[in-house]
Amino acid sequence: MAKTDTTSDMDTPRALSALIAELRATANENKESISLKRILDVFHERGFGVLLFLLALPAALPVPALGINVIIALPILILTLQQSIGRRTVWMPETLKKRQIKKKHLIGFLDKGMPLVRFIEIFFKPRLGFITQGFFSLLIGILGTVFALSITLPIPLTNTVPAMAVALMAIGVIMRDGLAVLCGAILGCAWVSALVYFALVFGENGLILFKNMIKGILGL
Repeated sequence: MAKTDTTSDMDTPRALSALIAELRATANENKESISLKRILDVFHERGFGVLLFLLALPAALPVPALGINVIIALPILILTLQQSIGRRTVWMPETLKKRQIKKKHLIGFLDKGMPLVRFIEIFFKPRLGFITQGFFSLLIGILGTVFALSITLPIPLTNTVPAMAVALMAIGVIMRDGLAVLCGAILGCAWVSALVYFALVFGENGLILFKNMIKGILGL
């Protein structure tokens, strides 16, 4: 039976590599496959951070995404909305929770990803943990929702900057690193503030002007 990550504010949370190792052991207990629900149970409340990081990191890559911004933002938006209303664990339809992942594929993925996880742990570590839980968890969800909404705008780098902000906050939640959460929040708020400023000052042409400014910086 897998342990759940029920560390309190006063406890030292288990390292992500330890959770990955536990997930690998849990997968080994199963014959051929493991359900998505079982995987989420291992990460408990940190499941939000894991899923958001996996979704946001590819979206943060500096590649053109105009026209598919909504597709990128939708799963992130669903998760951050759940955070913003105070859910401690990820909700998803039972049919999706019951989806099975082949054990050999999951173990292969975990084994390949473990070096990256250990590398991440060098830079992200438990500090200012109170910023990753409680009331601040709701705030993280609200900010994440705002950042996800900004991804839907048809502007260059719209997916890159706010998705990177979500990824930073997500890794902060996973590692109980409040500093990472703060960095992500500042990055995302700066981007959204710039969008709002141009919209308020220049009206309906503000986003077009902002878009042209970004294109000029990128040399597009």
